[in-house]
Amino acid sequence: QVQLVESGGGSVQAGGSLRLSCVASGYTYSKYCMGWFRLAPGKEREGVAAIESDGSTSYADSVKGRFTISLDNAKNTLYLQMNSLKPEDTAMYFCAAVQKWTVIEALGVYEYNFWGQGTQVTVSS
Repeated sequence: QVQLVESGGGSVQAGGSLRLSCVASGYTYSKYCMGWFRLAPGKEREGVAAIESDGSTSYADSVKGRFTISLDNAKNTLYLQMNSLKPEDTAMYFCAAVQKWTVIEALGVYEYNFWGQGTQVTVSS
């Protein structure tokens, strides 16, 4: 059974940085696509960043140049480095995974079937 546990959320001022972590267990990373998603009040869950089995990455336009997704296979940990944070980045952030070499839509919520419980990120102006 795949388990995903996020950490690293918190409260920061605009312009600050946070690094989210997602520790995975129950599978080998090489056979999964993984991503970060967020859910803000009054909005739908949206894809933020994703990394596929071949290492290719995808980012939402709103975070390009500010966020970086990475994977440490030795630690079974997925990261999301978030820089230059903005108040509109405030949301619950979720880690997700799917057992596929690649997906059609890397940032598509429907592609993923394993989800963590989320970690809250709050950015104040």
